[in-house]
Amino acid sequence: MARTKKKVGTYPSGIILFSLTLALFLVGFCGLLAIQSKQLVTYIRENYEVRVFLDKGLSSKKVGALSRTIAEQPYVLITNGEPQITLVTKDEAAKEFIAETKEDFSKFLGENPLRDSYRVKLNEAYFEEAKLQEVKQDLEQINGVFEVVYQENLVDNINRNITKIYIVMSAFALALLLIIVVLMNNTIRVAIHSQRLLIRSMQLVGATNSFITRPFLGRGMWQGFLAGILAIMLLLVGWEIAKHNLPELGAFQDLTKVAALMAGLVGLGVLIGFLSTFQAVHRYLGLTLDELY
Repeated sequence: MARTKKKVGTYPSGIILFSLTLALFLVGFCGLLAIQSKQLVTYIRENYEVRVFLDKGLSSKKVGALSRTIAEQPYVLITNGEPQITLVTKDEAAKEFIAETKEDFSKFLGENPLRDSYRVKLNEAYFEEAKLQEVKQDLEQINGVFEVVYQENLVDNINRNITKIYIVMSAFALALLLIIVVLMNNTIRVAIHSQRLLIRSMQLVGATNSFITRPFLGRGMWQGFLAGILAIMLLLVGWEIAKHNLPELGAFQDLTKVAALMAGLVGLGVLIGFLSTFQAVHRYLGLTLDELY
C-alpha cells in the first residue's frame, strides 16, 4: 500500500479547533457578562432618585416654574429629550404612605402634613456620595425648595460592591486568558511535533525558515478565525436561550459593545493561532537532529 505523503503545514487540527473554540467561548462569556453587568449598573444608577420637597402653599404656576428650573440643572438625567422629573403631590404621597404602612394618619391628625415633591433621576456621573451632597446643596438653594432627601451612604456601599465585582471579574478573565494561551501553545506544539522530521528535511535541502513557517502560520490563523466564528455562534445560541428564560435580559442589551466583543473574539482567535504556531514552529527549527528524536 502506498504511503500518504506528508505536506508541510498539515497536522491533526480537530483537537486544536475544539480547544480554541471552547477557550474563546469562555472568554466571550466573560465579556458578555461584563457588558451586561455594566448595563445593569447603569440602569441602577440612572433609576436612583432624590426627593425634592417643596414649600407649602405654592401655586401651581410656581410649582411648574420649579420643574423647569430643576430640569435645567446639568445633573438631571435626560432620556429621549425629556428630563426625568416626576411631580408627586401631597395627596398622591399620602396614598402611597397608606398603601405601604396600612395606616391612615389623616384619621387622627385631621390633615395631610406631607408636601408636594419632585422625584429627580440623576446622570450616572453623579452617583457618588460627594457629588450627591453637592446636588443636595445646589437644589436647596432654589427658591421654593424646602428640603432635598436621599438615602445617604447607600450610594457608596453600592459603588464599593460594584468595584469588588469588577476586580474579581477582571482577575478571573486575566487568569483565564493566561491559561488559554499556555494551553493552546502546548496543544499546537504537540500537533506540530508530527511534522518535526519534515521540517528538518526541508532545512537540509535549503528551505528558509520563513518558507517553512509560512504554511503553518496560515493554518494557525485560519484555525483561530474559524474557532472565533464557532465561539460566536455558541454565544449567540446561549444568549437566545438565556433571553427566552429571562426576557428581562433584553432590556440590558448594548448591541454596539456586543458586536465589538464578537469582532474581538475573532481577532483574539487569529492572534492566538498566529503566536502559538509561530512559537511552536520556531522551537523545532532550532533543534538539532538528536533533539528531534
